[in-house]
Formats: sequence, C-alpha cells, structure tokens
Amino acid sequence: MSADDNQEAREQLIDLAAQFYDQFELGEIPHMSVPTRTKNNIEYDEEMAVWVYGDRESTRSANSVRGARKLLKAVYTIEFLADQLEEDRSSTLRELYYLSESWDNDEAQFNDQDESNSMVEDLEIVSGVTREDFHMRPEESGATLMGPLHLREQTRRGEREIHCQEDVGEGGYQIPNNPDTIEFLDCDADFILAVETGGMRDRLVENGFDEQYNALIVHLKGQPARATRRITKRLHDELGLPVTVFTDGDPWSYRIYGSVAYGSIKSAHLSEYLATPEADFIGIQPADIVEYELPTDPLSDSDINALESELEDPRFQTDYWEEQIELQLDLGKKSEQQSLASHGLDFVTETYLPERLDEMGVI
Repeated sequence: MSADDNQEAREQLIDLAAQFYDQFELGEIPHMSVPTRTKNNIEYDEEMAVWVYGDRESTRSANSVRGARKLLKAVYTIEFLADQLEEDRSSTLRELYYLSESWDNDEAQFNDQDESNSMVEDLEIVSGVTREDFHMRPEESGATLMGPLHLREQTRRGEREIHCQEDVGEGGYQIPNNPDTIEFLDCDADFILAVETGGMRDRLVENGFDEQYNALIVHLKGQPARATRRITKRLHDELGLPVTVFTDGDPWSYRIYGSVAYGSIKSAHLSEYLATPEADFIGIQPADIVEYELPTDPLSDSDINALESELEDPRFQTDYWEEQIELQLDLGKKSEQQSLASHGLDFVTETYLPERLDEMGVI
C-alpha cells in the first residue's frame, strides 16, 4: 500500500471522528449508525449479483451509558488506527484487543476480542475503508495457491516475482493478507478449483492435478478468509478464470461455497469486493452419495436444522440447491471429500473431478 493510500485511509478515519465533534457543536447527541448484521437484513442486489445489507440499522448513541462506551471505544480505536497508518505499521486483530488494555481510559478497553473485531467491522462500514487498508490483519490464514500463475508481490523488502508452481514447494504460495498488493504477470491456468480441506488439497497436488488440467488450486482452509476470497475474485474478474468450489457434502460446507459466491453476513458490506457470484459448486453433492455409493455419516439434529435453514436462505433459493438439499434430507446422510478414496486414491483426480468438470463445461 502506497503512502498516498495510507493518507487517504487515515483521512477517512479522522473525518469519521470529526463527525462526533460536529454533532457536539450542533447540540446533538453523538451517534453512529451501522447496518444490522443479521440474516434478516440481507437482500439480493441484482446489479452486483451478490447479497448485501438492507436498510435496517443499529445506532450507537451516547444517550445511554452503554452507547457512550461504544462511541468512546470507537474514538480510541480510530486514534490507534490513524497513528498506525501514519507510522506505516500494521497489527493483528488480536493485538488490537490486547493493546486496548494499555489505553488510559478503562472504559475504552475492550471486554473481549469479539467486541474489538466488531468495532473494526463497524469502522469499515461507516468509513468505507477495508480493514486491510487500516493495516489490520487476522492472526493467520495459512491459505495457499498452487498452479501455473506468475505474479509480482509488493512486500516490505521490495518486490518479488513468484511462479506458483516452479518457485514454491508442495505447500504452494501463501496468500498474503492483502492480495491487492499482487500484480498478475502471466497465467496459463484454465480454471480455479477452490478446495475446502487440506487433505484433499494435498491429494490433488500429489496427484499432479494442477499440472494435468492447468488448474489453480486454492486451499480455502475451511471457512475462507477474506484474503482467500479476494484473490479468488481478482483471478476471476481480471483473468477470466472460471471458479469451482469443492467441499464436503454437508450444510456447513455449502455455506463455505455460499461465502465464496455470494458473501457472508458479517462481510456483506464488502460483497462487491470479496464475492464471486459466478462461482459454481462442484461437490460433494448429495446426488454423489447415491451415484458413487460413498461412505456416509448420519445427519445430526444440527445438520438437519442447518439444511432446513438453508432452504430459507436466499443464497440457496435456486432449483439446484432446493433439489440437492431436499435429497439430502430424504437420505438423512452426509459425506466428506475424502470418502471418494473408497474407490482408490486416484479416483478423485482420474474420475470424479474430470467427470464433474466436463459436465459443467469447464474442461
């Protein structure tokens, strides 16, 4: 991030704090309004083809002791972030929580990390600046990319060029916290395969799937971090690569797909920046359990409740998802990616994925 970008982000934060002082001068009770971050306040934006926050708002107001504390914490956080940008430093979300214990006003200190995380999200929304531009990062993502992509990355030690097959080990290229510091130089990939589990990612790399099919294998590492979703979107938008998402066959994994394609409730204000609506789900499908006679586990009560909830979730209200979810409820079963190994270690790369990719018109 350039010095000019740092200054712009800093000015946005200072302008936000200045609004509180303006409210004081006008005789108003200081307040800050943010969208309500619940599923009931999510709506489909047809122009962007993603899910975004609706019109419902929550107000942080100093007309109560609790509200006044929230605004006090916001002001202290803004001051910390502005100083951090001025010094061109960075910190983690966890560090912010602990740093607050050194603030000179006890009332400004966070009670737990969920509170400090929520504060950063609030500031993102009202300032229009992402936490990456605040120089805030999660503890660690560890998500990786493997495939025929040549890129240039901006680091504190200068620029470096990396080929994501030739210049990395089998662990792949680790996706940085802010993928917007990356410049794509050359790409021979035909599509992206975003994979939920580390075990399946390692199987694909060991079997040479990335080389055989010119695939960029992105390890989602469970529920994907923002950096993972951002680089996936950039690869799709800027290089025209189709995106496929390969997860376990259970309701929690379908939500992983949903966060890649349509965004998540917590980051709905960044859906245009993070979500890839054109992403397709490749499996494990409930239909695969029947077709390939996969080993299964019974659905738990929480699985059933989650599936029924997804039938009401606007992200899954399509003919495809309604059919698959209803089938899974009828079967009463779920299955993991690794269950494909019941047909041999090469089955996933020699049969399952090629057949599914061919059906979807990707290869």
